[in-house]
Amino acid sequence: MSDGLLEAFRHNAWANRELLAVCKNLTDEQLAASATGTYGSVLSTLQHILDAEASYRERISEEAPNWAEKVEEVTDLDELQSYARDMERYWEDLLGSGFDPDRVLRWYSPYRQANVEAPVSVLTAQTLNHGNEHRSQVCTVLTTIGVEPPELDVWSYATATSRIRTEPGPPPA
Repeated sequence: MSDGLLEAFRHNAWANRELLAVCKNLTDEQLAASATGTYGSVLSTLQHILDAEASYRERISEEAPNWAEKVEEVTDLDELQSYARDMERYWEDLLGSGFDPDRVLRWYSPYRQANVEAPVSVLTAQTLNHGNEHRSQVCTVLTTIGVEPPELDVWSYATATSRIRTEPGPPPA
């Protein structure tokens, strides 16, 4: 499998972990905060990120994680972190297995109220886009309530995981 795709999913997992770690320090009132233009409260958005990943996992593997039915009711961020770690392992295993990105999946989407057909590659792309979108929304809410959000961009991930190296000095000639 492409190391680039694996790197993208490692960033996704790292960003989920980082955001959950920051949110563990929030009060119940802060976890219930939301802002105009976002999905909902901080807590409901974190739940939604993991619920969606579980849904994509189920479509791809035809097997939902054992926690999928209750994720939107879980308020313990340690438990949500364990779900995020489970998803991280799943994506690592899937991407390392040489899966077929062109395999066509079919499902009913209540959101679209339609039958949907798409290759696995669309679901993997959606997983990354969806996570980035909603983590950004949580960071917006954090900013509005006066909490410094974590830096979740790929450069921050690369720095935190030693995937980038910098040297002071002028640009190379």
